Amino acid sequence: MSLVVCVDFGSTFTKAVLVDLDSGDLLATASHPTTLPDADGVGDVLDGYDACMAVLAEQDPRAPDADVLACSSAGGGLRIAVVGNEELVTAEAGRRVALSSGGKVVLVLSGGLDAAKLADLRGSEPDVVLLVGGTDGGNAEVLESDADALARTPWTGPVVVAGNIESQPVVASRLAASGTPYVLADNVVPKIGVLAPDSARRAIREIFLSHVIGGKHLSSRTDARGRTFVDLVRGATPDVVLTGVELLARGTDDQHRGAGDVVVVDVGGATTDVHSVVELDPEDSGLAREVVATTPVTRTVEGDLGMRWSAVSTVEAAGRDDLAAAALRRRTHPDFLPADAHERDADLEIAAAAVRIALERHAGRSKVVVSPEGRVVERSGKDLREVDLMVGSGGVLRHGGPDGVRRVLIPATGDAFEGGWQLPRDPVVVVDGDYVLAAAGLLAEDHPLAAHRLLGSLRSGY
Repeated sequence: MSLVVCVDFGSTFTKAVLVDLDSGDLLATASHPTTLPDADGVGDVLDGYDACMAVLAEQDPRAPDADVLACSSAGGGLRIAVVGNEELVTAEAGRRVALSSGGKVVLVLSGGLDAAKLADLRGSEPDVVLLVGGTDGGNAEVLESDADALARTPWTGPVVVAGNIESQPVVASRLAASGTPYVLADNVVPKIGVLAPDSARRAIREIFLSHVIGGKHLSSRTDARGRTFVDLVRGATPDVVLTGVELLARGTDDQHRGAGDVVVVDVGGATTDVHSVVELDPEDSGLAREVVATTPVTRTVEGDLGMRWSAVSTVEAAGRDDLAAAALRRRTHPDFLPADAHERDADLEIAAAAVRIALERHAGRSKVVVSPEGRVVERSGKDLREVDLMVGSGGVLRHGGPDGVRRVLIPATGDAFEGGWQLPRDPVVVVDGDYVLAAAGLLAEDHPLAAHRLLGSLRSGY
């Protein structure tokens, strides 16, 4: 029997699962608060990992000898700044690509880098700069000028170049001359109306593994088998989860089918993330407001929606004055745990608000407009109405049971939303109670059948 431990070093908790690669069975699970070095350098991210491994070993004594695959959003995760030509085209395209790559977008700049923008860039402290601009064979001036600005600064962090393909040799030579680490990727906007994220997404993953993980100095030791934190980590957690969502939706082949169109809502303490895999209808005649194309695989991050650090802004966005005191208590004490039914109710109400608003922002809306062709339906965002499966994630849902599904997830589905919101009409609704999406994402490349089997509990419904 071949076993593997899949670990998610989260911003708050480290989660670990033991998986049988032959059957795809989940054999053991564990979680522990993520342990980070303090201001004096005391502590290590592997301390919490060791605690998880000890719990797994109690459930299955074979766990310590298993291989380990890990992902991480510890220590702030992957921070990306996007630098592009136009705010509404290449910069927006870069922002979407950065999100789909598992990054937290800390800054978006457009229109050319000057001294003030370079100061903003340094102040945002990104781990990676995503440099985009121009369609292939189009405008090269801004992209090459931005590369000059980064080279002159000099910018010491890594850069992913994903702009006008004809300018990339010039950009590469200028960054190389200044000693700036960089990776070249295909243009994210090869032509107007086309968004091509895959190559840039792979390049960002490469940069994350080669420059970011070790650079955060989250660990200075090895585990019991001599492996470092850098040895264990395979990618940024949101990127890995999105890979798991793609597998859940699409499956591997005709014998191992997916669930169809899928949306995942992950409610955290500081953010609420939405991942969706929805096959787009090429015959849809609705007019899109965006000049950047929608892609089948999408991730959005709502930094003002969450259960603890963002609780106040969540209830404000929902207009829930009755929850203001509860939200303030949670923001002030982010380690707060509800001790009675009243506080559990408040947690579920805040979560329901975060889920509904995050889905609305991800999905956009449709409305009837009058054009020269007559009355047509104009759509914005990602149409989730025909989603087959909706998955909830996050501690509030993992501990909420059927009541969490009924009060948090179900209210964000249906077919009669005011405002034309394109939310799921009638999906199967489940909760990822055992952290299998991240594990499946880690296994997908080398062990796709085990990953597919591991996701069976989500495909079968709640």
